[in-house]
Amino acid sequence: MNDASTSFSGAADGGNNELRDKLAELELLKEIRPHDLDALAAELEWQGLPGGWVLFREGERDDSLFIVVAGRLGVVTPDAEGRETIISHISPGETVGEMALLSGAPRSATVVALRDSELVRLTRESFEKLADQHPGLMRFITRLLVLRLERTSHHNAAAPDCLSIAIVPLERAIDSAAFAQSLGRALDNLGVSTIVVDRREADRPTEWFTAIEEEHRIIVYQAEYDPTEWTRLCVRQADRMLLLINTAAAEARDEPPALAVMPTAARGEQIEIVFIHDGAAANAASIGHALARYKAGFHHHIRSNRQADMERLARLISGRAVGLVFSGGGARGFAHVGVMRAFKAAGIPFDLVGGTSMGSMIAATAALEWDEAETLDHLKRAFVITNPLSDYTLPLVAIVRGRKVSRLLREHFGEALIEECWRPFFCTSSNLTAGSAKVHRTGPLWRAIRASIAIPGVLPPVIENSQILIDGGVMNNLPVDVMSAMRRGRVVGVDVAREHVLTAESDDLENRSIWELLSAKRRGTPNIIGLLMSAGLVNSEAQVKLQRQQVEILIEPKLGKMGMLDWKAWETAVEGGYRQTMEILEHSRDRLLPS
Repeated sequence: MNDASTSFSGAADGGNNELRDKLAELELLKEIRPHDLDALAAELEWQGLPGGWVLFREGERDDSLFIVVAGRLGVVTPDAEGRETIISHISPGETVGEMALLSGAPRSATVVALRDSELVRLTRESFEKLADQHPGLMRFITRLLVLRLERTSHHNAAAPDCLSIAIVPLERAIDSAAFAQSLGRALDNLGVSTIVVDRREADRPTEWFTAIEEEHRIIVYQAEYDPTEWTRLCVRQADRMLLLINTAAAEARDEPPALAVMPTAARGEQIEIVFIHDGAAANAASIGHALARYKAGFHHHIRSNRQADMERLARLISGRAVGLVFSGGGARGFAHVGVMRAFKAAGIPFDLVGGTSMGSMIAATAALEWDEAETLDHLKRAFVITNPLSDYTLPLVAIVRGRKVSRLLREHFGEALIEECWRPFFCTSSNLTAGSAKVHRTGPLWRAIRASIAIPGVLPPVIENSQILIDGGVMNNLPVDVMSAMRRGRVVGVDVAREHVLTAESDDLENRSIWELLSAKRRGTPNIIGLLMSAGLVNSEAQVKLQRQQVEILIEPKLGKMGMLDWKAWETAVEGGYRQTMEILEHSRDRLLPS
């Protein structure tokens, strides 16, 4: 980000009438009497601030107050990792700098232009002059201070209603105009008021761009491959940049010229990559180098001539997506397949998937876009026809070696990478070394699932960079918080373990012989695997309450007494998940549809 000192245009000499007219249009100043407004306009400096430039930095001593006439500013502060994060927005008609004006204290935060912006500046010297000659203006300044304190006390970090997106092609051959128009139509079909803006509007004044933001929910700027003035303007106006990459030509590429106009601060969450694939592509391979190179905060996969992919992109960028989160629960996890069947039957698309333990495996099948028949075929071969937990060993680390589980996961998921899934996917494991949840968003899909299902005592943990990863359900069996934090739309949680109750018919286990325990299944006594699985998936009431607050809908399939190891009852679980979900969607369908 650049500092703003060289962008100031100075006092509005000879333009007082124009400045006064602009000020009179601001809702903020409508209560000021005409002669006070004239006096205020005479003392103000009219300044331009390009998008990406800093108005002032935290700790600086500058006792001026600023009013935003056009554009938008953002208040930024470092997060825990030192990255600058926007904590609030300042829109036209709002002010910033009141406290420094009144107290002369150093700036308490950094303020940057999020758009090309027009401001007016009132210095402390001018303020004191006005306070002496026009006491009525003191009431105005006091009201500004109260409004600003109210916004601060309520932690008003919500983004404005309008989202500005720049479409930036990273290859000359990409038809960014066609892409922008297609995205605009998909957004319009969602009922999102959208306008696509191209270089024909390059000479418009700043006020015009502010006006279209007031009239539309999303502005799509069609930038160019070359670093033209128009491309620079698109980047300065953007809240988010979509970098278009054609995977067929992604292996060897010089630094695209358009990237030269992006400010250094425009990395991370502000940048998203759209990988464009051939319409017949079976998988989204060959993207890892681009993700590492451009440090994007999110990425999407689009197959040419597949309207469903463009519609998914529209939902994801407009915050109207539906994310499904699947819990752990062993064999009861087959109910997740029934849940997905119900969503398809109800005509409700879901766009992101995540889960933990058994839920991570079901979510992975959805991320790869397997249909139900293919999903069930893989799951039955992995769990029903064979027993993946049959390679018992001396229980020094776990009661089974885990080799069979790893082999089956590689057999069914191959070498697919998480970042190459058609739908965005995550799964979680529990990091015993760090004492926190581990969210898997990249890397081999099978290995992430292997960590997520590593039930302590049953399967050996996964070791990653000397850290010990075990079943994700140990710390959080329904990671809806991870999905919610992505802020892409509505979250649906599916908990197949919450209803499960583990019981025993005997209370004298310590007095029973080994032969009696070996036949425990017939006598209602839980076995060691069942005990360890259930112990690892118990959530506290406080955690369950928090989960309910983070979802639009919580689905808890009624599966009766089905146990976590009842793999032969998979059909019962699938049907139970389908039935329960259809009942819920009958009354809640409209809550999940884009609106």
